[in-house]
Order: sequence, then structure tokens, then C-alpha cells
Amino acid sequence: MNRPKFISGFAEEIDRYLDYKTASGYKESSFTFILRQFDRFCAGRGIRDVSFSKEDADAWSEKKETEASTSHYARVNKVKCFLKYLGLKGYDVYLMHDVFFRATDFQPHIYTDDEILRYFHAVDTYTSERSRMDAVQFPVLFRLLYCCGTRINETLGIKKKDVDLENGIIRLMETKNDCERYIVLDPEIKSLFEQFSDKCFYLFSDDDYIFPSAAGIRRKENRLYDIHRMILKQAGIPYIGGGHGPRIHDWRHTFAVRAFKQMVDQGMDMYVALPVLSTYLGHKTIYATERYVRLTMELYPYIGEKCSAKFQRVFGKAADLHETD
Repeated sequence: MNRPKFISGFAEEIDRYLDYKTASGYKESSFTFILRQFDRFCAGRGIRDVSFSKEDADAWSEKKETEASTSHYARVNKVKCFLKYLGLKGYDVYLMHDVFFRATDFQPHIYTDDEILRYFHAVDTYTSERSRMDAVQFPVLFRLLYCCGTRINETLGIKKKDVDLENGIIRLMETKNDCERYIVLDPEIKSLFEQFSDKCFYLFSDDDYIFPSAAGIRRKENRLYDIHRMILKQAGIPYIGGGHGPRIHDWRHTFAVRAFKQMVDQGMDMYVALPVLSTYLGHKTIYATERYVRLTMELYPYIGEKCSAKFQRVFGKAADLHETD
């Protein structure tokens, strides 16, 4: 991408920071827009050197009247990461407080054992007049969402070169936090993936997406949402609609709850299980993982008895404040 020209006293350091982030595996585009805003903000305040006062920080942190909470969170906290970088280099910059936003009352749908069986029977028997490849792709694509807890955009962004079947590892590049991560395939889904690769990988170059549309390009997420609703109907699972699901993203919620339960059932301490799950899911902090701990404790009271005291010690009042997943 073409990098914009920065004009404030931070210009050279912003360029160096973007070079550093891209070299670390992040996408430059995920930082450029906000840092360009920050650069214009600093230029407007007449900041001609690398310095940032408390007054500057307060002004930047103030939530705009029409600004969504998620946008405010990203704008403040991404600039705070940049300021931390400058602080490590010895610059005198004031660090604003972290911005959180309150969770909604939304409760994700955790699929039951029976729903899982019915859903994947519908997936495995799915046929499409538009593309014969759908019947080959969908049993693998949808099982990745459930068995590995991937987000839909991460899954659709997998290319042939990201798949290492010899070691049972897949690299995810199109992640929410723009930093690549790896998922490990269990033996059952690895075997399914090997069958899938035998059927169609010979058709792909290294840079091709492995779940392409009938036109051979990256699938659109909206089309997968439509197919998901068709599968729900075929499986006899009521779709409520209005954002209440069951949604494709609820497969990630279901994976996380079941994974945390499994770790606790196997005797793993919550202090160990929490960062393991948080890292695997690609969360920046454990606060985005908090909802899954809470959900697991609500669904399985015996886990609540085991973990509630530690849960309160870890999250306290902050349990009501977290990142998005």
C-alpha cells in the first residue's frame, strides 16, 4: 500500500514504527489510518517535536459524540501502543489510560451435542447447483470453525501456502488483530484435511485461497452467512435472526467454552488454562477471553464452584469490561 506522508513532529517516528510493525508480521493498513489521524491531530495542536503531554493525551482520548465505542477503543489504544514504543526509545511522552467498553447483554448460542450432530449431518449432505466444490469444501470449512475456533474471515483467508499438513499446522494471516498465528489440527480434522487436499490442492497455486468461490476468488463472508442459515434450516435448528443467531461466529464461542471445560476437567488450573485459551484464540489480553470463562461457569456449575474465587481475583470489576472477540 502507498503510505501517506506524515506532517507532525512524530512523522519520522511513525514511519519507523510502521516499519517495525510490518517486520513483526502485522498488516500496515491496520495502523496507518489511525496513526494518520493522530499525526493530523498533533499537527493541529502545533506539536513539532516528539513530545506528548497529559493535556494532549486527554484531548486525544476524549470520545467523540458520534464515535462508536469500538472505534474509540481502537483509536486510543492503538496510539497508546505507539506511545509505549516511543517511551522505550527514551522519549518523554504521556501514556493515556486504557479504554474499555462495556459488554452488552448479548448471550452467544452454545451449540448442544445434538445440534452439533444435526448441523454437521446437514453440512456433509449439502449440495449446490452453483458449485460442485461446495460439497467438497464445506465439511472442512465448517469443521475448522468449530474444531479450531477460527473466525470466518480467518478461515476464508487461508491460502495453500499456509497449510502444513505434514505437521498438522495452519497459519492464519487475515486475523482480527493483524498478527499471524497458528492453529494445530487434531488427528481427526487433519485426516479430513488430507482427504480434502488430495481432491483439490493440485488445482491451486501457493497463493490461491483453499476455499474459493465458484469464480475461483476469495469467498464473500455474506454468502457463507446465507449458507449457514440454509444449513440450520435443514438441520432443524431454529434461526432467531436479528443478530441473535445461532450465528456462524457462535461456533467460535462453542469451541472456546468446550476447550476451557476440557482443560479444567483434565485438572488444569484456571491460571494456566486462561492464558492458553486466550493465546490460541488470538486475543490481545485475557479480558476478551473472560466471557468464555463466565459462560463455562454458568453452563457447568461444578466448574463455577472450582473457578469462581480465582475468576474474581483475576477480573474483579473489570469482568464487565472487555475487548471484542
